[in-house]
Amino acid sequence: MNEFGIKAKNASIASLGLGNVSAAYWNLNAAELVEETIIRGEGVLTDTGAIAVDTGEFMGRSPKDKFVVLDEKTKDTIWWGDVNFKFDAGKFDILYNRVCAYLSGKEVYVRDSYACADPEYRLNIRVVTEFPWSNLFANNLFLRPTHDEIMSFDPEWTILCAPGFRATPEIDGTRQHNFTILNMTKKIILIGGSGYTGEIKKGIFSLLNYILPHEKGVLSMHCSANIGKEGDTAIFFGLSGTGKTTLSADPNRGLIGDDEHGWSEKGVFNIEGGCYAKCVDLTKEKEPQIFGAVKFGALLENIEFFENTSTVDFSNISKTENTRVGYPVHYIDNAVEPSVGNIPKNIFFLTCDAYGVLPPISKLTTGQAMYHFISGYTAKVAGTEVGVTEPQLTFSACFGKVFLPLHPTQYAELLGKKLKDNKAINVWLVNTGWSGGSFGVGSRMKLSYTRAMITAALTGKFDAVKYETLPIFGLQIPTECAEVPTEILNPRNTWKDKDAYDATANKLAIAFNKNFEQYASAANEEILSASPKAAVNA
Repeated sequence: MNEFGIKAKNASIASLGLGNVSAAYWNLNAAELVEETIIRGEGVLTDTGAIAVDTGEFMGRSPKDKFVVLDEKTKDTIWWGDVNFKFDAGKFDILYNRVCAYLSGKEVYVRDSYACADPEYRLNIRVVTEFPWSNLFANNLFLRPTHDEIMSFDPEWTILCAPGFRATPEIDGTRQHNFTILNMTKKIILIGGSGYTGEIKKGIFSLLNYILPHEKGVLSMHCSANIGKEGDTAIFFGLSGTGKTTLSADPNRGLIGDDEHGWSEKGVFNIEGGCYAKCVDLTKEKEPQIFGAVKFGALLENIEFFENTSTVDFSNISKTENTRVGYPVHYIDNAVEPSVGNIPKNIFFLTCDAYGVLPPISKLTTGQAMYHFISGYTAKVAGTEVGVTEPQLTFSACFGKVFLPLHPTQYAELLGKKLKDNKAINVWLVNTGWSGGSFGVGSRMKLSYTRAMITAALTGKFDAVKYETLPIFGLQIPTECAEVPTEILNPRNTWKDKDAYDATANKLAIAFNKNFEQYASAANEEILSASPKAAVNA
């Protein structure tokens, strides 16, 4: 085996069973990885300098093909079910050896990196990839050790990523030919059959959703975070389409991170060292920071070009709507490094309520915060399919159900403990969806109004105003906000037909309670008491 690049003196991938690869390229920089990708015919440069690749058959994650090895460590701790699928420990060993045999005689790319910007929780990761652009992704998305740190690097976890290897379900115990498998005992993430780089990113996030809460007492969060000039930290939770990226990107505040964070007793820290942004319909006007990050070193996935040019057509979704760009966090002008912040002063749960029932902003009690955290609600507008006229309800526990190895109530109770230990924290439920009626009748909340309400919350302007209680949901609504019409603060006031509002609110409350039934047996009384008070027969 020939080895090239920068590495610790005693570092070797032979110990991983990869002693028979033809060459191992260690810790190549972005330019070298881009060059390798082009030489191999696996990517092309765009006119902004970013490199564009196609990830192949899979252009998104495959949640049904993510497994956790069942062993003594995991059998009684993992939340087994429709999110975490069991994988036999013996079959893992056989499959791992088969992947190593597949890589025999091939070139591989090795990256020393780490997760968690707080040194106390740093997790060293060695990433071994079949393709150079997969290694570029790891360089962009994980935190990057210094040269001196590489020279003494000691990895705790290993990711082995071989997109070209196709499993045989009858032999390997997989569902189909692709897989992502977490082995908590051997500290290995094994990825095969899929070139989609998000499997690398979310493999580590799923892992840290186990380690941080279960072993460290740190709340892991699928959220964005920013920090003000006075050191006040804010975090934003929200599912796709709720405005999480848009609302957390504030030119007056520093960006801690846009997707994954931990909350320790000291404060908030970014888990990652980069951003993995959706870029469908990306424009300089709508998302100037992301648009400006599409430059040399950035990795574009599954995009199309304008005909006979190297200019990306971000509106072209002929391959997938899930076009992506991955880049280091320092490509964002107002990113803070190190990417850490104080204990949050404000927490925002963002929802796009297409039913027009929830207030544009409301303040939550600790019990309500835990309840809505577990619920992770949003409602997408109905599609164009004939006969589909109502919004589509979406609930995702802790705003990231598919990444949770532990039961959602464990994360919610840890959130509740932190709120009780830090009583000055405000938790807000923000509806960026509809007002004046459901989708098709009402109208979407103006972004300028939402920004004004979030600014009021961040600057403490809601501390001095009066609140009223929204029936059924029991939410506390501020009665005034600068630059926002008073009549829209209480959603019932915006509906012409008040009876229709009451019926729709009750319908949504029933949906909340129905969804929560799956978690109720593990939830404490404080969480259960915060559920909406729906009339079941309404």
